[in-house]
Amino acid sequence: MEQRFRNRQDGLKRHPATRDPKHRILIVCEGKKTEPRYFKAFQHHVRNQHVHVEIEGKAGVPKTVVQVAIDLRDAADREAKAQKDENLRFDEVWCVFDVDEHPNLDEACACAGDAAIQLAISSPCFELWALLHFQNQTTQIHRHEAQSTLKRYLPNYEKELEFRRLLSGYDSAVVRATELQATASALGEQHRNPSTGVFRLTERIRATGQG
Repeated sequence: MEQRFRNRQDGLKRHPATRDPKHRILIVCEGKKTEPRYFKAFQHHVRNQHVHVEIEGKAGVPKTVVQVAIDLRDAADREAKAQKDENLRFDEVWCVFDVDEHPNLDEACACAGDAAIQLAISSPCFELWALLHFQNQTTQIHRHEAQSTLKRYLPNYEKELEFRRLLSGYDSAVVRATELQATASALGEQHRNPSTGVFRLTERIRATGQG
């Protein structure tokens, strides 16, 4: 397994740093296509070249996603020490997954907290975040309903989440997602349906991409 993570780091090696370390964010996604493609497009839009998207496509459950994130973060730390290049370290590590019906969700969240891993969790699913770009959603919604409703705005989203179609609604999505999380917090329901923490991650990508 050590060799597996070392191989993933090979493409990230650079010459020894000659300036202050850059702010780098590691994102480990549960989904194989939709989420990684979205974050890569968002990274390009805000011109942040310091985000590395790592895709976990094996187990697809939160606990595994968190463990992969920890392993990749630790491997990067070891590589930075070996190469004497602080630019190889990740300043922030995020895991992106859905509440859905995953087992051991609370255990995964606790493990992430202990390891200082940030979480961008959507309930019921990532499609809620996309849907908030077009409309408000304050009542509970099933995954399938969220997907079918999103298709009204993005008929081809199952093949491609058209990033350019989301741009004009981004600020509204942030406001709506913030309000949903505030409601969940006030009610003491951490993973309340509907809610999503994806906006916290996108705002971090945008903030660290400035300047």
